[in-house]
Amino acid sequence: MISTFKKEQSLLARIWLWLGRVLGKVLLIALVIGLFGWAIATAWFAWHHRGPVSALEQVPPGEAAMTQDVIQTAVRIVDQHREGTRYLRDAHAKAHGCVKAQVQVLPELAQPLRQGVFSEPGKTWQAMIRLSNGNAYPQFDSLRDARGMAIKLLDVSGKQLLGNRQSQPEQDFVMFSHPNFFVSDVAEYRQNVSAQADGKKVMAFFPGWDPRTWQVRHLFIALATLSPPPDSPTATTYFSVSPYKFGEANAKFRVAPAPDNCPDYTLPKQNHDLPNFLRSALNQQLSTDRIPACFVLQIQRQDANKYMPIEDTSIEWREQDSPFETVARITLPPQDFDTPALNLACDNLSFNPWFGLEAHRPIGGINRLRKAVYEAVSDYRHSQNAAQ
Repeated sequence: MISTFKKEQSLLARIWLWLGRVLGKVLLIALVIGLFGWAIATAWFAWHHRGPVSALEQVPPGEAAMTQDVIQTAVRIVDQHREGTRYLRDAHAKAHGCVKAQVQVLPELAQPLRQGVFSEPGKTWQAMIRLSNGNAYPQFDSLRDARGMAIKLLDVSGKQLLGNRQSQPEQDFVMFSHPNFFVSDVAEYRQNVSAQADGKKVMAFFPGWDPRTWQVRHLFIALATLSPPPDSPTATTYFSVSPYKFGEANAKFRVAPAPDNCPDYTLPKQNHDLPNFLRSALNQQLSTDRIPACFVLQIQRQDANKYMPIEDTSIEWREQDSPFETVARITLPPQDFDTPALNLACDNLSFNPWFGLEAHRPIGGINRLRKAVYEAVSDYRHSQNAAQ
């Protein structure tokens, strides 16, 4: 009996060894195929996404109709995510606070960079800045999310882009915490946001059985965009993602922390389990400790000889192709901003990249979409809140 038992053990051992060898070979083959596929995809991407590119906008057919579809979906999202009787934004619904700021154009700014609101070296603009989470629903700050910064320069002289805004002299810059977007154009945005509004998140990047329609690269961009929270909204870099005119040139914007421009400050450790710890961190620095926060505002000019497209916001403009150049310093001075009245005023503020001057005209499909959607959603949200 013992001999029979040992034979059975030996047989089982041989079977396990054989299975292990087979599994090892299968995994090795899968790894080789995966690496080969990755190399082909990388080579194809590098070949397909190379310069030169157009420095002019190229509007695809049917974009206006697709834009109307997105507006209807965005309004539906606002209805879905309203907080009690309060109608929120369709994105960046939760603010950490709206704060006063000074935006000073560099005194020694080079001549080619003196464009639009940056045309007068040394000038200091008064501004309002809204800091936020990216989600359409006010969720805990500890959850992975994009973070947003919207800047509104006040008392900006010059003709406004939008005809009905001539009595509101402003220049807005709207940014979030990732250098590129998870969709390329209006068509992809319509498909993506519609799937998410319907609760079919998988279909946002995999709309059908045909692998040619799968947007795997964009899925990875979306996952990278949903990052862990920073310690504070003042510790994050924000990007315009989409391009704008910069005088006669095309450019993207970036706002990066510049702690060396402010007094030394170490934020006390924050409790990330609290639902609104990013607001608490901002309040700790500006209101309790009375320490200013500093940033720099930078632009990245398009080099049309490199692959820096206008119409595809999923493509990051590489810094080795065109470095960022600082045009202004931003200071958030000590202040009290977290009061019921100021928070209500913050909620009622509208930010739109189309609020501004011709020198900083938004360009590209996603910006054309924003023009229509931001206005429609803002009008709907304010009309519904006023009716309450």
